[in-house]
Amino acid sequence: MDIDFDDDRARVQRDAVWRWLSTEAYWGGWRTRDDLEAQLDSAWRVVGVYRRDTGEQVGFARAVSDGVGFAYLADVYVVGEHSGRGARAAHALAHDRRGSGRGLPLGALHPRRAQPLRAVRLRGSR
Repeated sequence: MDIDFDDDRARVQRDAVWRWLSTEAYWGGWRTRDDLEAQLDSAWRVVGVYRRDTGEQVGFARAVSDGVGFAYLADVYVVGEHSGRGARAAHALAHDRRGSGRGLPLGALHPRRAQPLRAVRLRGSR
């Protein structure tokens, strides 16, 4: 099954992100839906992971940053059979060669099960 990584904020399926983070994420249980909405709105970058055949969102990552020298990666997940591809979304957030992310080092990621980061191309990236 093919998947796409996309950094279009408008494509993020907020209900899907909320559902996963509020029920599955060991780190996400403290926040309210309003908290998550504020975090999504103020994120420096977001990347959704989508099934190509259905458009269903199956993963997500967001980053906060000062835009100059530091980016903190947060809320990285990929569901079920797509697991293992979350690191690619994280890499896309940290190392996309377009726009303000160009060359900015990834500052921190603290998952229990970190996967190696691998290069991925965002749709429309050069």
